[in-house]
Parts: sequence; C-alpha cells; structure tokens
Amino acid sequence: MSNPPKLSDEARAAALAKATEARKARRELKHLLKMRSLTLAEVLERADSDEIVAKTKALAVIESLPGVGKVKARRAMEDIGIAENRRLRGLGQKQRAELLERFG
Repeated sequence: MSNPPKLSDEARAAALAKATEARKARRELKHLLKMRSLTLAEVLERADSDEIVAKTKALAVIESLPGVGKVKARRAMEDIGIAENRRLRGLGQKQRAELLERFG
C-alpha cells in the first residue's frame, strides 16, 4: 500500500475543515428528512447540483426517512438492486424511480 501524501499543516487543516463541513451538511440533510422538512424527491434533485449531497450514501438517506429503519432500508435496496455502499450520485434513473415509488 502506498502512504498518504505529505500535506503541509495548512493543507491538512483545510482538509479537516472541509471534511467537518461535509459531515455537518450530511447530518443536517438526514435530520431534515427525519423531520419531514425535506422529501426524498427533493434530496435526489439536490444530488444533481450539490456535491456534498451527491456523495451521501443512499442507505444513510433511506434510513433517515420517517418509519424506515435499518432492516427495511437494506431490504428495499436489495430488492431494487442497489449496493449498500452506493452514493446518491451513482444511482441510475430506474433505481431513483423505484426509490421514489417505495418511499416518495
């Protein structure tokens, strides 16, 4: 395995700040879904233009929907044919349509 690149202290701090912001944005996104302030359709639409939303795992988004737990989310993804590690950006049109049909 190769070693990670050597970063200057400033570059490391910038990367950490960027990662923190991304985690905060994903946490807020999932909270809005849970509180029904945001719909699955709106999240999928945001994924087309927002880099952070696009890099969010589909499983995490589905689990954040009201009334959907870990088991139901995994079962639905398996039925649709979506890998557990798939991110929103990587979903095909048919997969998006199936998700919206089930949870939209």
